[in-house]
Amino acid sequence: MKPQETFDFQIRKSWIALSKMYNEQVAQYGLTVAMGFALLNIDIKKGTPSTSLGPKMGMESTSLSRLLNSLEKQGLISRESNPNDGRSVLIKLTHEGLKMRNYSRQAVLDFNHQVLTEVTEEEVRGFFKVMSRVSEVVETHRALETIKMT
Repeated sequence: MKPQETFDFQIRKSWIALSKMYNEQVAQYGLTVAMGFALLNIDIKKGTPSTSLGPKMGMESTSLSRLLNSLEKQGLISRESNPNDGRSVLIKLTHEGLKMRNYSRQAVLDFNHQVLTEVTEEEVRGFFKVMSRVSEVVETHRALETIKMT
């Protein structure tokens, strides 16, 4: 089997192209794809507990911590004590963070619209169905690997 005939190759190739495209778009605002993705995953009104942000984004705590530090230094987020859990910190968007979130959101919506003009509804449904199954296969594989290691 040729590498370009594997799911991994096609997913990775697409992600790299998407990441490059988004990085070019958000660089003018001093952002990266990871920063934009984080801003999009923070609840606008209530904020988001830092402990739930990592899993939402699929990031390890060390990487998330560096990312949040960068966002805070740029004045895009603030950290506040969680009134419901004194051990937890809420990540909230600042006014500037909300502005940058809106830029990121618009970039995603624009790209989505562009793709939707190029593919059929059937292709869209098929894409989401396959990607959902790929995610399920990955999770099953990870669970089996975890069992093997114990």
